[in-house]
Amino acid sequence: MEQIILEQPILLSTVLVPIAAAMASWALGDRVKEDVHAGLNGGALLYSLVIYLALAWRFGLDKIVRDPWVWDVPGLGRFSMIFDAMVFPVLVGIALVTGLVAIYSVPYMRHRFEEMEHEGVKAPGWGAYFMMYTMFAAAMLGTVMTTNTVEFYLFLELTLIPSFLLIAFYGYGDRVRIAILYMLWTQMGAVLFLIGALALGFNVGFDFYDPATGRFMLGFGDEGLAGGLATAVLAAMTIGLLVKMAVFGVHIWLPYAHAEAPTPISALLSPNLIGIGGVMLLRIVYTAFPSGFSSMAPILLFWAVATMIYGGFMALQQTDFKRLLAYSSVSQMGYMMLGLASISVYGFAGMILHYLVHAYGKAILFLTAGILITMLHGLRSIPRMGGLAAKMPVTAALALIGFMNITGIPPMPGLWSEYLLVRGAVEYVFSRGVLEFVALGGGLLLAIGLSTAYSFLTMKRIFYGSLPDHLKEARDAGGSLTLPLVALAAAGLLTFLFIYWMLDPLMAILSQVYG
Repeated sequence: MEQIILEQPILLSTVLVPIAAAMASWALGDRVKEDVHAGLNGGALLYSLVIYLALAWRFGLDKIVRDPWVWDVPGLGRFSMIFDAMVFPVLVGIALVTGLVAIYSVPYMRHRFEEMEHEGVKAPGWGAYFMMYTMFAAAMLGTVMTTNTVEFYLFLELTLIPSFLLIAFYGYGDRVRIAILYMLWTQMGAVLFLIGALALGFNVGFDFYDPATGRFMLGFGDEGLAGGLATAVLAAMTIGLLVKMAVFGVHIWLPYAHAEAPTPISALLSPNLIGIGGVMLLRIVYTAFPSGFSSMAPILLFWAVATMIYGGFMALQQTDFKRLLAYSSVSQMGYMMLGLASISVYGFAGMILHYLVHAYGKAILFLTAGILITMLHGLRSIPRMGGLAAKMPVTAALALIGFMNITGIPPMPGLWSEYLLVRGAVEYVFSRGVLEFVALGGGLLLAIGLSTAYSFLTMKRIFYGSLPDHLKEARDAGGSLTLPLVALAAAGLLTFLFIYWMLDPLMAILSQVYG
């Protein structure tokens, strides 16, 4: 695949411009209005989105675009940044969601600051909030453009610090304890990955992409490490990133962190941060160990279906809307893991596309929860809701679109990602025998049925039925709370309509790199 080297470090600028905006917000503090902070930081993140779209338009997605900057780090390989069809959906998902949620943050966090003032809690002001918010977003953008395992780890660690502080300062409930729980679990995953990456790097190398030749270094771990060491390194890197994904068994931290974080941060943690683990399992771990990873595929496939089913069952049992969405995210990570475990171009493409689908859908749903919290005086309990579609028709329509995304109902792009994921998994299992095929079919029917059940039962319980007396004064939110959701819904529709502009080059690069 052709490599194009840019004349200027444009990819690096998509990380540095948001970081500069974050630092400016920190310096300005509370001397300017919150709208100024939102415009500055939201604009910086949307600048990154425009750059990614412009690069895709100018060069197409059938090439690898690289910054001219390559930093040779003694003993640690070469740090650089690349852009291609594999990371394009991920970068669009991060930049679009974080840019729009920055705007949404102003009315929501006004409400949150008022709540905290009534509780007698003093939290850092608008400048600190937006500094941490945008640093978190910029670090996520950096993770997926890296070409080196240590470079990836550094950006991954940079996501942890601001997200931990955002939960600890602005979260709900026992927020400090929950922030520590979140930090301990995700740090454990990062350290496991680092241990494996260091063992791989010092024995073979840290670069999974060669900026000089423009080639992914497929199989360099399988070829360079022998027997037991290869297995141990592969296991450490895989489990480390699965902790980041919060799949079943290592998901303990997610329902607490995502439910009790301030809602704008929940909308970043769930659709954006956790999915990066799945994408980089392909980008780094499978690239290094295609043979070893393939041997683990049956275990991962079973684990994926178990995650889908467990997350769906737990979501059905929740009475707190945000906690329901958190368990839904566990289930959705099972979908991504399913694509990865299929060891096929269809499954890989479905996983990457599902990242973007989940970004659209789950961001809309968490932001819908935030609208309900803001407009209904902090209400999150589903049993205390009902009949709200009559009072909040726009919010109800947007929630429906969010659920349509994650359940694969047209005209939302979840239809395409779900088709690719199921096709990849079925092809993989069908080649192994009839019993495995029947077992997978039964598991997928149950998992997809659960996703549909919790989605539309939740719609019914919140927006239909009789309206309780305490919600008689409910009404739709204003523009700054609603317009970001409308933009995400429109982006989902456009993705559905023009999917092959993104999907064809994605399938092509996956076929060329991974066969």
